[in-house]
Amino acid sequence: MKLLVKKAQQGDADAFIELIERNKMTLQRVAYGYFREEEDVADAIQDTILDAFEHMQELKKPEYFRTWLVRILMNNCNQIYNRNRKSCRLEELPETAGDISGTSDVEFHEMLRSLPEDSRVIFLLYYGEQFTTREIGQMLNMKEATVKSRLYRGKQKLRAQMQVV
Repeated sequence: MKLLVKKAQQGDADAFIELIERNKMTLQRVAYGYFREEEDVADAIQDTILDAFEHMQELKKPEYFRTWLVRILMNNCNQIYNRNRKSCRLEELPETAGDISGTSDVEFHEMLRSLPEDSRVIFLLYYGEQFTTREIGQMLNMKEATVKSRLYRGKQKLRAQMQVV
């Protein structure tokens, strides 16, 4: 993957396309963690690909390409969310995730929607995309201890919900 990143940084469009293809599912899962509407997901991913292509040379460490790409996506999702917030609040969204393949993905996204907003993205990145708490802290500009405490509180909330059912 490092070699592909370096080729893409040197202007190899095919290498960049290959990198995006390898990370396509990650981008979709993270975007669906933010949005239900496919149009919003598609906009966020499209903006992310364009931003990544335009700023590829700014990536200092090729081994962090995936983390860098997800961070760009999260910034774009936040921008789209803020733009749309005036017309639709997050609490008004239905409890089901968007049309994504696989029952386990749907169940995972439904579970995410039951979590507090500040824990949703952390759960998605930790359990859905297997980023470490340190990497998540760097992406979200927060201390690793904060990431761990939000994971803990989210797990407590899910346990309590499961006991009620």
